[in-house]
Amino acid sequence: MKILVINAGSSSCKYQLLEMGAQSVLSSGLVERIGAPKGCLTHKIYKGGNEEKIVREHAFPTHVEGMEEVIALLTDPELGVIEDKSEITAIGHRVVHGGEDIAAPVLVDQRVKDIIRKGGTLSPLHNPANLMGIEVAEKLFPGVPNVAVFDTEFGMGIPEEAYMYALPYELYEELKIRRYGFHGTSHKYIAGRTAEYLGKPLASLNSITMHLGNGSSMTCVKNGRCYDTSMGLTPLEGLIMGTRSGTIDPAIIPFVMEKKKLSAREMDDLLNKRSGLLGICGYTDMRDVHSQIAAGNKRAKLAFKLLVRSIKKILGSYMVLLEGNIDAIVFTAGIGENDNLMRAAVCEGMEAFGIKLNQAENNERKSCARAISAPDSGIPVLVIPTNEELQIAMATKDVIEAPSF
Repeated sequence: MKILVINAGSSSCKYQLLEMGAQSVLSSGLVERIGAPKGCLTHKIYKGGNEEKIVREHAFPTHVEGMEEVIALLTDPELGVIEDKSEITAIGHRVVHGGEDIAAPVLVDQRVKDIIRKGGTLSPLHNPANLMGIEVAEKLFPGVPNVAVFDTEFGMGIPEEAYMYALPYELYEELKIRRYGFHGTSHKYIAGRTAEYLGKPLASLNSITMHLGNGSSMTCVKNGRCYDTSMGLTPLEGLIMGTRSGTIDPAIIPFVMEKKKLSAREMDDLLNKRSGLLGICGYTDMRDVHSQIAAGNKRAKLAFKLLVRSIKKILGSYMVLLEGNIDAIVFTAGIGENDNLMRAAVCEGMEAFGIKLNQAENNERKSCARAISAPDSGIPVLVIPTNEELQIAMATKDVIEAPSF
């Protein structure tokens, strides 16, 4: 069974074609700058353990033209990995926000598209683009089932006392203001891989996952389900991120708006695009932050300390929520998988809580699931590469193989 995974943005489209029998990637790529005078398609082919990259640069007026060229490359007589697009059994789509209406991967129909459209009020930058990706797939792959997999799905399992905000209750009833959580596809995948790595049933897994990248979030897993998560109504809440402020005193918002004469849109832009690491030191890439620290940049050092502190505060709270019954603490995503200095700083001083690193193993660069904790660590500390595309493909396969399909 071959499944195509699509992650459509407003001017881009990321894709991956997977063979589900071996859970292997046949091809992947990214169409960028759609609608601009000069777009770019980067297409990768995986055969016999080798990778071949093809780059095409020309205009892609819409997502349709971009995906048409992707299909042509996938089926090319010499370069292709399939003979015809009819070999694609189903298409899985990453969708950011399902609101309260959808709590599981679902076959796309008109009702689902209406829900995704409605979710655009909560995720205006993502849901409209995700819906466009679905409609392009329907046009180019007529009759092929489309499955929507939502970032908010995993977080929908948290209890009421975890998702409610202490605001007037009618705001929840009328506007559905609550904690949803994001990066759910990654957190769900890591929960499954953690249980597999530890050799225990997912239903009995208690773990804490740190998805650390340009966007970062943490999730507390209890009995295999999401029990709490750091992001909220939007991805702005929680950890300090590349350009997002993370959790702040909410009174700062009207104070700054009044003093700086900012509109709601301008304030939203400040919090989401001009804050976080960028706002503190001017850099978003942790490699740049580390090099600036080495060069004596005090604000880069401050930004690093702020980020570590924000991670530790949530880590500690989740350890309390799990009442100390923790099977593993897991680092994942770009920073979590690759930044040994960040991992060491997060775990520093945590020996009293059962966390002790194997510094030599932590300093290794490996692209596999592994333990970086010392043999006598009370809690295993793991690094597990995330794979959101595979999780979307597995969810898509489950939907189309369900008896009700």
